[in-house]
Amino acid sequence: MKVICSTLNAKYIHTNLAIRYLKAYALPEYDIQIKEYTIKDPIMNIVSDLYQQKPSVIGFSCYIWNIEETLKVVNMIKKIDPSITIVLGGPEVTYDTIHWMENYPEIDFIVIGEGEQTFKQLLTELETSHNLLNVHGVAYRENGHVKCTPQRNKTDLKELPSPYRFTEDIPHLGKRVTYIETSRGCPFSCQFCLSSIEIGVRYFDREKIKEDIRYLMTNGAKTIKFVDRTFNISRSYAMEMFRFLIDEHLPGTVFQFEITADIMRPEVIEFLNQEAPEGLFRFEIGVQSTNDYTNELVMRKQNFAKLTRTVTLVKEGGKIDQHLDLIAGLPEEDYASFRKTFNDVFEMRPEELQLGFLKMLRGTGVRLRADEHQYVYMDHSPYEILSNNVLSFDDIVRIKQVEDVLEKYWNDHRMDHTVEYLVTQVFPSPFDFFQEFGSYWDQKEWSRIGHQLEDLFRRLYSFLEYKSIENLDVAADLMKYDYLKHHKYKPRKPWWEASFNKNMRTQVYKQIAENPSLLGEAFIKLDLNEKELYKHTMLEELSFDLSSYLATGEIKMVPSYLLAYFDPTNNRTLIFPYR
Repeated sequence: MKVICSTLNAKYIHTNLAIRYLKAYALPEYDIQIKEYTIKDPIMNIVSDLYQQKPSVIGFSCYIWNIEETLKVVNMIKKIDPSITIVLGGPEVTYDTIHWMENYPEIDFIVIGEGEQTFKQLLTELETSHNLLNVHGVAYRENGHVKCTPQRNKTDLKELPSPYRFTEDIPHLGKRVTYIETSRGCPFSCQFCLSSIEIGVRYFDREKIKEDIRYLMTNGAKTIKFVDRTFNISRSYAMEMFRFLIDEHLPGTVFQFEITADIMRPEVIEFLNQEAPEGLFRFEIGVQSTNDYTNELVMRKQNFAKLTRTVTLVKEGGKIDQHLDLIAGLPEEDYASFRKTFNDVFEMRPEELQLGFLKMLRGTGVRLRADEHQYVYMDHSPYEILSNNVLSFDDIVRIKQVEDVLEKYWNDHRMDHTVEYLVTQVFPSPFDFFQEFGSYWDQKEWSRIGHQLEDLFRRLYSFLEYKSIENLDVAADLMKYDYLKHHKYKPRKPWWEASFNKNMRTQVYKQIAENPSLLGEAFIKLDLNEKELYKHTMLEELSFDLSSYLATGEIKMVPSYLLAYFDPTNNRTLIFPYR
């Protein structure tokens, strides 16, 4: 019996951990073949590839991001060869199982919950007696009626074999994200999250996990993401793992974690700030909302003051990038409340701020009690909300406009100095800047077209001109600084008109060449002649004192100059402000 476990990942760089656990657990009785695709791959290509393997059974790992495309694949396979047994599993089909079985007759079985033991037992019954009552945690049909067997007890995670020891994965480890779990379950009960349904936290064997991490690093894994819902729920466990990763990591490896920031103690952060190499760790922190009543309604315990302390201390350490998440559309959080949530969180200046929208996942408390808050949401995945009793669809559209420019102008960090100036000195709040710019962006229909780097600067400048902001020249000069600072080579066509005419430029370059001390000791050491200045530098006149701004953050309206040197030897850019 030939068995394939497959899934459609959101992107090529992602890998599916679940089907690798199924393969590892099924050995040696069943040598499962793994086939991964993406949701962007043509359906015909996926079906053709699977069909040519001539399988008896195909199992698909299903999530909100791939269920629609997976069902298309399943439907086509069944039309081509009805004898192929189709098994679905994963969080998207584990809840509301009857719905899937009744509405999609091409599905033969659904594995409910953890699948390692159930799937292997199902394969055994399919190959031998077909007594499905022996299989715990499976849905099937009998005489046209859907049957579900009782779910099995939770698996002892310490007994699960490693899902990483497959030679076919080794060539891809350096190019893709490797997911690893050291625990299953979550101690919290957030009603918008599937993890709230499973009670308690269970841990894998620590030493086995360490051996897996050593193996992955040795074989080229560069990005290892822990999928534990709350990695730091046990302080002693988190400290042990942090210590291990600091001591044994290989150069170039990055570890990502989902942490709960308000339970992380200062001594843990102090340890990380002192011991962790810069860039080794990355934290993902779900804030979601700072509205206490909203958090109470979704049974989310959060101490925002302690969360802020953690994020601030980590940021001050300068070692760990932080990705903070918000969810728009939670119960009783209207537009004004979400504006406050956004500003509260942006105040911490996280390296990334992810703005998402509530998804009414099957099995979650918010979906089961959707009528209480008059939720209207998509019938199909990802079940995103369209409105509720305090948030209209107009409000959601406006917040989505924020999402678009936030990603381009903050999370990508192309113009941090410019944005900082705009959100503190020009607009009433960070949210107001992103909202107004996002609305303008939408009106111009720029979301429908691609963007070169220069386009992003031109479009922001266009918006600031449209708003007729005070000190537009300061904002424009900060944009020039941000633009040049991040270039590793001399741009052929900057987004702005040069501030010097040819004669003035010649005079200034001559002055610099004759007296390099004008630009300081670091510039003198470059020992550039006038020809090299013309070839490898750009010169701009600014409306404010750049040296003072870089030292104090204050804008002093004293004209100055900026010289950018594009170092051809070291592939870097050096900025020299002077007056």
